[in-house]
Amino acid sequence: MNTLIDPHGRSFSYLRLSITDVCNYRCQYCLPDGYQKTGAQEFLTSDEIANLVGGMAELGLWKVRLTGGEPTVRKDFAEIAARVSTTPGIRRVATTTNGYRLAENARLWREAGISAINVSVDSLDPQRFAEITGHDHLHKVLDGISAARAAGFEAIKVNTVLLRDVNDHELPAFLEWIRHDDLSIRFIELMETGSNKDYFARHHISGQEIKDRLIAMGWTLREREAGAGPAQEFQHPDYRGRIGIIAPYSKDFCDTCNRLRVNAHGKLHLCLFGNGGHSLRHLLQDRGQRLELQNTIAGLLVQKAPTHLLHFHQSGSTPHLASLGG
Repeated sequence: MNTLIDPHGRSFSYLRLSITDVCNYRCQYCLPDGYQKTGAQEFLTSDEIANLVGGMAELGLWKVRLTGGEPTVRKDFAEIAARVSTTPGIRRVATTTNGYRLAENARLWREAGISAINVSVDSLDPQRFAEITGHDHLHKVLDGISAARAAGFEAIKVNTVLLRDVNDHELPAFLEWIRHDDLSIRFIELMETGSNKDYFARHHISGQEIKDRLIAMGWTLREREAGAGPAQEFQHPDYRGRIGIIAPYSKDFCDTCNRLRVNAHGKLHLCLFGNGGHSLRHLLQDRGQRLELQNTIAGLLVQKAPTHLLHFHQSGSTPHLASLGG
């Protein structure tokens, strides 16, 4: 039974757990100047993560996504995945990665219990990919996706941030990719954060524009699966793959929110664009603290707002998405 329920009737089965805010890429919309260390606080340890996930699983949470930064920069990434995946009550462990280490580690991570993986690919043009990310890694990332398929991941998805006048003309290329390939592409609206306001103003494009183009080409909306993320997913009889649209600026986007976020330092964030987090780290030191941890989380859920305020250009205390795992 899920007891993680907020005042608006939403239940939370899904934890996005950041295990580091370090990222080795320099994406234009997130960390154009690269990762800048702020403060000396260490990231959550494997033991602290195990105590957190174990406590939340007893409240009904069953899905965990390991995020960053770039989560795979942690040397103990596979160990963390294995501990999370063997936690009683956890049925699905996923991760989101830029894919730079995927080709050589896909099998290891699958054996560690990760069953679903999202890989960021913001362009299918090598030069444009390098311009967006700061690294000429497109072929390496695509090789990683092939390796993930060979390793037997149950779900492989591609994340693509929509950028006006940068990659929005590449829809035909992405569609051709999935004509005969059973992949799910996630087109994600660019979101405004504290550090990208000018970039957002130049390059934001509504997900509705892409949805309208897909519908005009005969794509139809699929039924939402249990525990699914916020994407509206479309299918077409002539394509093996699927297209998902994540449009946080769309009407009623937050009505189906089913996720909580904990950052790499142990702060619970009730919203990606909320005003700060609530530290749980002092409650993750011993299994005997579990009841206090659970009561604290349940109490904090009372404060969860019905919606974000992105429409009013209010992104809370989130400086960039790498700081909280997206």
